[in-house]
Amino acid sequence: MAKNLLIVESPAKAKTIEKILGEDFQVKSCYGHIRDLEKDEMGIDVKNNFKPRYIVPQEKEKVVKELKSLAKKSDEIWLATDEDREGEAISWHLCEVLGLDPTKTKRIVFHEITKPAIQKAVQNPRTVDMNLVNAQQARRILDRIVGFELSPVLWRKMSMKNNLSAGRVQSVAVRLIAEREREINLFKAISTFRIDAEFTATDVSGKNVVFGAEGKKFNKEEDAESFLSSCIGATYKVNDIQVKPAKKSPAAPFTTSTLQQEASRKLGYSVSRTMILAQKLYEAGNITYMRTDSVSLSETAVDDITNQVKEKYGKQFVQPRKYKNKNESAQEAHEAIRPTAMQQLSVEEPDCRKLYDLIWKRTMASQMADAELEKTTAKIQVSTNKEELTAQGEVLKFEGFLKVYREDRDEEELSEDEMQEGMLPPLTIGQQLPLKQMRATERFSRPAPRFTEASLVKKLEELGIGRPSTYAPTISTILKRGYVEKRDKEGIKRDYRVLELKNEKISKVTEQENTGAEKSKLFPTDLGLVVTDFLKQYFDDIMDYNFTARIEEEFDEVANGKLKWSSMIDDFYTPFKKDVEKTIETAERIKGERELGIDQQSGKKVIARMGRYGPMVQIGDVSDEEKPRFAKLKNTQSIETISLEEAMDLFRLPRNLGTFEDKDVIVNIGRFGPYIAHDNKFYSLGKEIDPYNITLEEGIPILETKRKAKEERTIKVFEKEKIQILRGPYGPYIKQGLKNYKLSKDQQERASDLSLEEVEQTIQTLKANPPKKTARRKKRES
Repeated sequence: MAKNLLIVESPAKAKTIEKILGEDFQVKSCYGHIRDLEKDEMGIDVKNNFKPRYIVPQEKEKVVKELKSLAKKSDEIWLATDEDREGEAISWHLCEVLGLDPTKTKRIVFHEITKPAIQKAVQNPRTVDMNLVNAQQARRILDRIVGFELSPVLWRKMSMKNNLSAGRVQSVAVRLIAEREREINLFKAISTFRIDAEFTATDVSGKNVVFGAEGKKFNKEEDAESFLSSCIGATYKVNDIQVKPAKKSPAAPFTTSTLQQEASRKLGYSVSRTMILAQKLYEAGNITYMRTDSVSLSETAVDDITNQVKEKYGKQFVQPRKYKNKNESAQEAHEAIRPTAMQQLSVEEPDCRKLYDLIWKRTMASQMADAELEKTTAKIQVSTNKEELTAQGEVLKFEGFLKVYREDRDEEELSEDEMQEGMLPPLTIGQQLPLKQMRATERFSRPAPRFTEASLVKKLEELGIGRPSTYAPTISTILKRGYVEKRDKEGIKRDYRVLELKNEKISKVTEQENTGAEKSKLFPTDLGLVVTDFLKQYFDDIMDYNFTARIEEEFDEVANGKLKWSSMIDDFYTPFKKDVEKTIETAERIKGERELGIDQQSGKKVIARMGRYGPMVQIGDVSDEEKPRFAKLKNTQSIETISLEEAMDLFRLPRNLGTFEDKDVIVNIGRFGPYIAHDNKFYSLGKEIDPYNITLEEGIPILETKRKAKEERTIKVFEKEKIQILRGPYGPYIKQGLKNYKLSKDQQERASDLSLEEVEQTIQTLKANPPKKTARRKKRES
């Protein structure tokens, strides 16, 4: 038995560190948090300075039992959880559970899992920093209060299934997405006409080339046409040429949020995916700690990077730099995210490799020379009016850091064609230029784009809301709760007008553009919009961006020992509790209703509203003699934007497609999505099939395929009792309604011979003594 027990958060990290420290140390994992707040009464004693009541969850009892046993057999216990507030809190919880004194127990920290870093940490232990622990406790307790107090308010005030929740950061994130969507819906595009001209000139090889120049923008078509008319018969000459040197500097090394943003743009990774991969790289010793808002690099790291730049690209590409955080509240004394060694390490998993390469390139570029450019601007005079046209070109004189990395672009190095893009032929002042053509092209203004996961992280960071460890779980939560959904949106075709001056004549044509598809954008659902409006109306503090950012600053003050955490919570809780009580007592139920018009056939009112299972359209009222009719909205439709015509189209379901085998074939949308019905049997259509447009010819093959699969899956049916014995991936089982019941091994072997009596007895037994669910180990969210 090793004399020293060292406890870390993850088993992967434990293996790596144990190899480094050798046989004197036994390294074990606690698998993240080992205690959590009780569920009863929030797990917080509000009347006793918000004292938290912690328990060891059932799924962690085995881990804690093993750690206690090992701790008793060890001479010394070391805590090596992550170097952030969450990690510090886990170390404190370990002290509490294992009976250790946090003022004496050795606590070590490191931001990279390398031999020098681990050995240095062991030589310089400290104790648990209770200020950091209290900052984490303050966040956990305040967020628990908000969630536990607000969520029941939503349950009471909304006629929806009770999985609604609210949160201090998540609700503000949804508000950002909701407000952006409403800006887009209200946006009115304004068109302008931009003048573009094409001229010919001779390049350095004596070959005639075409280059472009831009002119004035006009708000009205007639003004643009008037300008083109004034250019008929004009001559064009170069009036002025300016050549200016320019430089581009590299971006700072990665922080958590900038890594999430670039991995999204360049690699297409979601925020949570990026953090999972970064965690793997960190635990394997490939990169430094991945939760950080610092852009600084250690002197040792800078030396390593500059040596590698010199070796790979030459001395002229080296330019050591120091980066400082713009955000003064950047927490913890971490470095930026960087490789632990600049000699590119071998990473086998493909997705991890891509992320590692991205980090390596960004880190290398941060210590490389500026890219040097030469920008040429030529002013072209029009002989028949006072306007000037401007031609611009750019030449890359020295690649500098661009040899390795270009921010917010594809990873591939610039091709030769890209290098030449925007270059001008040699021009001289006074040179006459033959006009090839001139166009006035209509262009439309566009609203601010919808958020991606990456741009939402950037916005939250700009507003000071959340911290590196909170972005991924926040986005995961709002997607899981159904307040926001990630989807693609097809571009739309739009006509635009073009006036063209060519051969001294003006012609007018209409051309068409595609506004461009949107990929993986965040859209608020109707549920998200309705809940946001309710919370803004009754809990304006919680939903206020500045208030939420100020709370983050107070957490930082607690971490720095400048503010008592219980006082901070008390200042928040007293007015918040009053708002909760007042809202429960006085607020009306959330309807999310919008009147669309009148149904011409029945003369009844048509409304779009939230129903128990989501947004829907209703014709008529519950008070009418005849029952109202309902239709579910499509996934791409919203209560706020659906038109009366679109709403009435939803009532085309159910549709009778025709007959097959002398039975009607019906399509409709149910609680679980689109389905096709035939001979009193129902088959899911899947999301890719549109029930409003599917034909009988398209439906029959689907029906036959689904029916065959269902028949092969079915072992036995008791029609009257609505009980089936079906084949599943783990063997035969019983299905009654929407519930499934497991058969014993013996019953599975003779499934086709089971009697109704035996099946009903099995159902009753399992209802009375349901099998225990296997608890999944909770991972600390990245």
